[in-house]
Amino acid sequence: MTIHLSILLFFPLVLGAFGGLAPRGFAPSTLLVGSLVSLIYAVLLLLEFDTGAAGLQFVTSDAWIDDLGVRYSLGVDGLNLWLVALTALLFAVAALWITLRPPDRPKLYVFHLGVAETGVLGALLAQDLLLFVLFFDLMLVPFYFLIGQWGGGDRVGATFKLVVYTLVGSLLMLAAAVATGVTAGAGAEGGLSFDIAALAEAPVESSTQQWIFVAFALAFLIKMGAFPLHGWMPDGYRAMPLPVLAVFSGVLSKVAAYGFLRVVLPVFPDAAQEFETVMLILAVLSILYGSAQAFTQTNVRLILGYSSMAQLGFIMLGIFALGQAAGAQGALLQMVNHGLVVAPLCFIVALLHERTGSDDLREMGGAALRAPVLSALFLVVALATLAIPGSANFAGEFLILLGVFNAKLAIAIIASTGVALASVYMLRAFIRAMHNRLRGGTGSYDLSVRDGLVLVPLVVLIVAFGVYPQQALEHSQATVERVVAAPAAVAREASP
Repeated sequence: MTIHLSILLFFPLVLGAFGGLAPRGFAPSTLLVGSLVSLIYAVLLLLEFDTGAAGLQFVTSDAWIDDLGVRYSLGVDGLNLWLVALTALLFAVAALWITLRPPDRPKLYVFHLGVAETGVLGALLAQDLLLFVLFFDLMLVPFYFLIGQWGGGDRVGATFKLVVYTLVGSLLMLAAAVATGVTAGAGAEGGLSFDIAALAEAPVESSTQQWIFVAFALAFLIKMGAFPLHGWMPDGYRAMPLPVLAVFSGVLSKVAAYGFLRVVLPVFPDAAQEFETVMLILAVLSILYGSAQAFTQTNVRLILGYSSMAQLGFIMLGIFALGQAAGAQGALLQMVNHGLVVAPLCFIVALLHERTGSDDLREMGGAALRAPVLSALFLVVALATLAIPGSANFAGEFLILLGVFNAKLAIAIIASTGVALASVYMLRAFIRAMHNRLRGGTGSYDLSVRDGLVLVPLVVLIVAFGVYPQQALEHSQATVERVVAAPAAVAREASP
């Protein structure tokens, strides 16, 4: 069976545009249809994927800008398969949430959300470097409007910071991408080409790789909100509408981490090896700083933000445990795990806000007494975040630490403290939000049917993925081994 990836890619955009033109009462439902079509196609990809193949599958490749060597090239392999499914799932859930709880000006809202989904899917599916940069930049545009028009708090300042930070990174990446294509000469007879696989086969000189690596790394680290390039994150997490925050935290930061695996490691293996220790140190700092900040915050949105920083630090550890396929596989698994966990947390925060009128833990408490179902779902998600044995998060963090222990023992020992810190800040958030005394003015009522339609399937998937994460590991194994082979070869050549 052949699956045309363009349908998966552009259906949310097309239906989002239709929603922008439809009567306001039908706009959210229109986006939901588009998101569900993409979700169905993503499930078909999972079912049809050939586990043993390391190369691209379901390829779409057509000439686009011949004079510049740019192609409209899409494909799926073990690196992006489950991330595409995660993206389709979380956007479908966000569309369902706004269908059941229509926002103000729903027509514009669904249009921007449809553009956002197409941007994220495009960045994940793109196999041409300039096409990847195009979709990577497109992801930011709808969030500028979603935060600026529907955000809370200081949404203007948050939007400004988000745009400035990410625009700087995007410009650096565009310049680096053009320089890569021009200097590599990976096309026919040394011509211009931006095909990522071709660039990996014809790498640029080691000295050139280093400054290009820095440009790509800065762009990806900014988008991930990694320490110390996270200045946009606190205001952004405070201001975003919670359905928007669910997809932003669940998938957009993963695109940046995915970019390291798709572009940086195979195309710039010498530079990746050269900067391995620097990237691992940044990852450890993100884990420790994010965990410490999450423990000290009282705003639940910021707890989510800083805990995400810590989790992305673990993902970075796995990616840059160079030569260790276990670390990279753990990083991929953890990308999916974190998306599955943080999205329901965002919706739970929205429900707690409805009951208390606040995002501050000090204004919460006692909800579990009269909302046992909501409390139980929150507890399952919190325990999954802790990476307790039996959860997919445990498998992901175990593989990451295994890879880092084999690569850099001292860094692995320091990073492992982040596992203990996660239990501190997440259990603190759960206990203070759901237990203690019921504060005055707090509405303590249980989950409604419409909220259960959103939350229950996500929690079921968390449990199911924890019981059987093996399929995701099998799908990614062949591709991950190919990706880590290039930096590993550089390390072997450099060793005496």
